[in-house]
Amino acid sequence: MQQSHSIIGLAAPSLEARHQPSGLNSRFNGSQLAFTDYVAVSRDMLSKAHSVLGAANLGNIVDGNAPFELKPPAGFPSGKNKTYRRGVLLTHGLSDSPYFMRYLAAFFQQNGFRVMAILLPGHGTQPGDLLGINWQEWAKAVAYGADRLAEEADEIYLAGYSAGAALSVYQSIRDERVRGLFLFSPAFKVSPRAAYANVHKLYSWLIPSAKWVDIKPDRDIYKYESFPKNAAAQMYALDKELGARLQVHQISIPVFAAASEDDVTVNSSAAIEFIARTRNPSSKLVLYTTDPAKHLPGIPAEKIELVNSVVPEQHIISSAHTSIVLPGNDTHYGVSGEYSNCVHYYLEEMEKYSACMSHPGQILQGEITEENLKAGLLRRLMYNPNFAALEISMRQFIDKL
Repeated sequence: MQQSHSIIGLAAPSLEARHQPSGLNSRFNGSQLAFTDYVAVSRDMLSKAHSVLGAANLGNIVDGNAPFELKPPAGFPSGKNKTYRRGVLLTHGLSDSPYFMRYLAAFFQQNGFRVMAILLPGHGTQPGDLLGINWQEWAKAVAYGADRLAEEADEIYLAGYSAGAALSVYQSIRDERVRGLFLFSPAFKVSPRAAYANVHKLYSWLIPSAKWVDIKPDRDIYKYESFPKNAAAQMYALDKELGARLQVHQISIPVFAAASEDDVTVNSSAAIEFIARTRNPSSKLVLYTTDPAKHLPGIPAEKIELVNSVVPEQHIISSAHTSIVLPGNDTHYGVSGEYSNCVHYYLEEMEKYSACMSHPGQILQGEITEENLKAGLLRRLMYNPNFAALEISMRQFIDKL
């Protein structure tokens, strides 16, 4: 049942059942479970949550949102003290799901890693589960994954996307077992406005829609489109804590990172500064930019690889925060994918929203910067046309470990 509210005479977006907590996924409760059991319990929880919402394609939803594990194929060296030589823990981003880590998981598996991918509390179910979450619950999930991985692999690595990247760095500072990091669109710095995101608590008891930054249709089955203010506040708090720890802790392990210079979700300059400060000579940043000939002062040339993010034949005018970790052949987000990211037009420009959703052949794709939005009808890019090259760069990095 929809709840509509009015703010000083103006209609606010409607709230629905998905904008309330499910009661199933607001805390991390898997600390005592073996990883296989954690996956099974999580899948059962996801099935219950989406059954209540009346999901039509329940199997795909559970498969895409559930944590998962992969074992390397035969032929790779075994560990000296554990079953596997290397393992990697994958952590998705804020409002996202383990679906976003699928292709990275396959890459690591093919390169001999034991793979575990977790589901962060508050995610994979419904947006309302982020209303009461705190970032420490996310950190508990990452710490759990690191513990389970360390039981099976001699060397453990952490790989994270967006908020998952920040959480991976946070874990590495506290965990001497971590041998290296893989960071994608790392969320090291978000808008300073997020610091005040929970001021709404003074009045949102009266106006529930005030708890939300965005109230959207949530048509995507692997990523929330609606976004509560508490999620922004928790991301800001995590970054503040991480920043304080990085002031007194230098990162000496090797770090591979990839980011879009045009990112509007996080500050990409923070990723450049992070890599510049890392001490390991193998550390590297792949930066997608519309100006690949530019010079970036303050970072050694050997630590950065500039990649042209403009692909005219695909109508791509820039990379985006959302486009780093998925290839163009992904059936959901890719070139011919079933989902189009047009929510930036929703409510405010509904004609553009409808046109963007109808898959016109000449539509532009890129990050939703002010400049790009002025260029024409724009779909936010959800895949990386240079994903194969990214895999080559990662493989070269792994060869140096």
